[in-house]
Amino acid sequence: MILRKAPPVHLTYCLNVHPGETWEAVFGNVRDKACAVRDRIETDGPFGLGLRLGQEAATQLQGPGVLEEFAAFLKQENLYVFTLNGFPYGRFHQAGLKEKVYQPDWRTASRRDYTVQLADLLAVLLPDGQEGSISTVPGSFKPWIIRPGEEQRMVERLVECVAHLAALHDRTGKLIHLGLEPEAGCTLETTAETIAFFEERLLKTGRAFLTRRRGCSPDQAEAEIRRHLGVCFDACHAAIQFEELEPSLQAFRSAGLRVSKVQLSAALEVHNERSQLEALRPFVEPVYLHQVKARTRMGTLRSWNDLPDALRDIHPRGEVERIRIHFHVPLHWHGDHLLGTTASQLTPAFLKAACADPVTHLEIETYTFDVLPDPIRAADVVESVAQEYRWVLDRILPVLEASPSATPAARPAAPPRAVQEQA
Repeated sequence: MILRKAPPVHLTYCLNVHPGETWEAVFGNVRDKACAVRDRIETDGPFGLGLRLGQEAATQLQGPGVLEEFAAFLKQENLYVFTLNGFPYGRFHQAGLKEKVYQPDWRTASRRDYTVQLADLLAVLLPDGQEGSISTVPGSFKPWIIRPGEEQRMVERLVECVAHLAALHDRTGKLIHLGLEPEAGCTLETTAETIAFFEERLLKTGRAFLTRRRGCSPDQAEAEIRRHLGVCFDACHAAIQFEELEPSLQAFRSAGLRVSKVQLSAALEVHNERSQLEALRPFVEPVYLHQVKARTRMGTLRSWNDLPDALRDIHPRGEVERIRIHFHVPLHWHGDHLLGTTASQLTPAFLKAACADPVTHLEIETYTFDVLPDPIRAADVVESVAQEYRWVLDRILPVLEASPSATPAARPAAPPRAVQEQA
């Protein structure tokens, strides 16, 4: 949905919350789930979609007449696509996924070709005059990078993708940017690591590589990298690193890096008490990797690649003080007497920074609905997503309306219903 016309701000939710690997399943999710969410939040303006297209669905969407049929459906339903989740390449909701979600990574031609495929599809679906974004794996899973030259291969594959996006822009006029999504345990985890990767690798060796590839000047090559490659800022991921969200987001902007998309999300948080650690056990599940970061009483951080590892290792009332877990929980769920979340870090200051030009894309992302413990999971995924929309709208619309230079879009047909705070 269009929250602000000038400078533009678009809000959606990521359809990766709905399982579906074939195009038939993805289209069914749009028709049956996304349209139902739109109706629940009572908006009569254009409703934006954040599609998740795995490689199988993307290939099927390129079949004869399929893309044209989908475009006609979008027009009929007053829907538009402006962002894609290009992070999971293959099956996303299957048991045993864990670190396989990063395969293939940016060392491979397969990841490059899949991302190019997504860009070509988005260029067709994207409304004229609007930017498109694609979120992607932040390089690789850190334990896999063990040989010299592997980061250089990642840089080259990324810059080859930039070359394609630049040529696509030249040919179609559609500006599409790719956002590397920093995540715990990956090549790019923190804000500082991500900025260093851009400044020391992408904007140095990558610029030289693109200069040869495109036959352009070094300055033109750097401009194209900055135009088409940036960061997907996931609030849950940054909070897990114990980073302050608004300063982290501003740090990317100060470094001259494009913030391609901001994902509005929240992580689990507990203190190191036996009862709180025990309350985490229902969140141990076989599908997703739930990285854990803990801050000690000395202010240092400890890390585990998955929640079961942390629960075996952390001793109640030991050196660890506060623990954050990469388990996306609904924004409207405020925890209970044992469990907390990082949703409170989505402050008005952060939301204002998230809507500051040139950031244009906001996405609610809570893909874990099907593995949430029963006390947290609503009976209906559509209502859960609708409640997250209401939570966001209740907080972000006042921020946008307070901006003196903004041109607001139409508000939802009815004011967002307040979400009851949970104890």
